[in-house]
Amino acid sequence: MPLSRLRYPVNALRGRRYPEPRHPYRNEFQRDRDRIVHARAFRRLEDKTQVFGERLSDHFRNRLTHTIEVSQIARTLAAALGLDEDFTEALALAHDIGHPPFAHAGEEALDHQMRAFGDRFDHNLHALHIVEDFELRYARFPGLNLTFEVREGMVKHSRDFQPGERAEFDAYLPGQRPPLEAQLIDLADEVAYNTADLDDGFSAELFTMADIAAAVPHYGELTEEIAFQFPSAPQKVLFQEVLRRLIDLLASGLIEGTLASVESSGVQSIEDIRRHPERLVRMTAVPAETNRALKHFLMERVYSTPPLVAERHIACEGIARLFAFFLAHPAELPETHRERIESHPLHRVVCDYIAGMTDGFFRRTATRLLP
Repeated sequence: MPLSRLRYPVNALRGRRYPEPRHPYRNEFQRDRDRIVHARAFRRLEDKTQVFGERLSDHFRNRLTHTIEVSQIARTLAAALGLDEDFTEALALAHDIGHPPFAHAGEEALDHQMRAFGDRFDHNLHALHIVEDFELRYARFPGLNLTFEVREGMVKHSRDFQPGERAEFDAYLPGQRPPLEAQLIDLADEVAYNTADLDDGFSAELFTMADIAAAVPHYGELTEEIAFQFPSAPQKVLFQEVLRRLIDLLASGLIEGTLASVESSGVQSIEDIRRHPERLVRMTAVPAETNRALKHFLMERVYSTPPLVAERHIACEGIARLFAFFLAHPAELPETHRERIESHPLHRVVCDYIAGMTDGFFRRTATRLLP
């Protein structure tokens, strides 16, 4: 396989925080994957907004279906490159479990509240807290006791960091690049959400295929090819045919770009990857151009549309009010969260509680507690 020499060796793991005996027929990354799937935080993704909330339609993606799509794409990329598919899948399944309700609006609202205390909300850090502490499923240890490599990949999902940047991250090799399997997740995530948001936006009738072709390079070529092959197909079916080819274009560009990047870098080992000055997973020029234009198109034609802007405003206002309520009435927090006040600042406890809510539970809680 092309990069099999750089496949992360499952028999050379740095281990778990709490030592455990090996499983007779599942390797350590498979066990991590299964623990993530069985976690409450993973199940809660079903009722967390991706882009379009359930109040707009129940046909659109939520965080859980998005996560499944990222996992599918990431496993395909790993298999094509000769990397560890189980490691990649575990990271893909865990990559969004730290997100709060109401998509990025919720994340921005919580971060805004935390800034008033000289603190921040970081969904990667929250995900780490979930798998290290908040999930209570085992008698011998808190959290899920995932391998070091999966936890490192989670905190380095969207960026690398330097020593001292955040104390909680200092145990996860700051200043170093993560393995290629972990580097794959960020761009697999982009391929998944860019194409999925295009699909959902088209279903919401926010734009036409002609609008996409006018703004996104190479989309028009794909459209012409499909229209020639299926001249009598309905527009919605044509769109889906083009969408599949768009995913292929971006994923293939990611595979080819990564191969070229790795080979030109001269890296020969996992340690070489860690010491390399930048990440090595990337797209070739044409798909990268398409991907950039697609992100810009979605920002203008989907994320900035009045219905979604209104939903974000409602979410931010609601989070601000509920945050203030719990600060003033900490006795209303659940017992497990009240106990944390003894060892954590109240604002952090409130933030963690709200971040773990689903959209539906947030609305029910706000209806019950807020005037």
